[in-house]
Amino acid sequence: MPRPKLIIHGGAGSALEGESSLEKVRGSLRQVVESTYELLLAGQSAEAAVLHACQLLEDDPLYNAGTGSVLQSDGQIRMSAALMNGATQSFSGVINVSRVQHPILMAQALQSSPDRVVAEQGAAELARELKLPVYDPATLKRVQEWVQLRQTHPPTRVLTALAMGTVGAVALDQQGQICAGTSTGGRGFERVGRVSDSATPAGTYASAVAGVSCTGVGEDILDESLAARIVIRVEDGLSLKAAMAKSFQEARQRRRSFGAIALSCSGEIAWDTTTDLLLAAYHDGQGIGLTI
Repeated sequence: MPRPKLIIHGGAGSALEGESSLEKVRGSLRQVVESTYELLLAGQSAEAAVLHACQLLEDDPLYNAGTGSVLQSDGQIRMSAALMNGATQSFSGVINVSRVQHPILMAQALQSSPDRVVAEQGAAELARELKLPVYDPATLKRVQEWVQLRQTHPPTRVLTALAMGTVGAVALDQQGQICAGTSTGGRGFERVGRVSDSATPAGTYASAVAGVSCTGVGEDILDESLAARIVIRVEDGLSLKAAMAKSFQEARQRRRSFGAIALSCSGEIAWDTTTDLLLAAYHDGQGIGLTI
């Protein structure tokens, strides 16, 4: 049986604001890895580990997921999340859900449902069925960002990425099973109804051989079908690192803006980004490493 492995991310994008911000992110990522890896060592499943990591990241206002999600052009927060169990190759997700604390838990609840991706009104109904408490994920910082944008841009104008703090995790458990999960608050000040990549197989994908979670400009990730492409290349015989390198070489040629983290069933860990930074951390079975 393989020794458990874990990798998480808190977004990809340009440089953070000063060394203090960088240290906060490093500390946050390290704590999440430590807490989550303990579950894997105790024999918990890859799915349980991914859910745990994503919930911790959703609760941290440093990131654009759960608490701290960005506001859309109409001033509302709509979040998306997905989970894919590699052992069953089962994908589930929620799109543009509002007023919940942990969208990743809603994605997990749909793993056993005949309808495994729901959006908007359907996601709201699911939250009621699960009896999730009403929760406001807005933070003062995000509201202030939205007010500033509202003052300087027409409400009908769609901006490029305001925040790239999408979170995600990929885990390999003691049974050799893989799970991947991703959660996001979206692009920020986007058109109402816009759908991110996170709750699609382009942004979150896993099979028995590998799992991937993506972050960055969702449209670029969708155009590349990035997560699924990397996993399929591993299934076709490439090593995980070779599959990642080939996919990102193509992405750079097409001027894409995103990052990804990945694990294989053999315990190989990989990550890459076309942006300045990928906020990620991992446990390789020996110790914790950071990409920043």
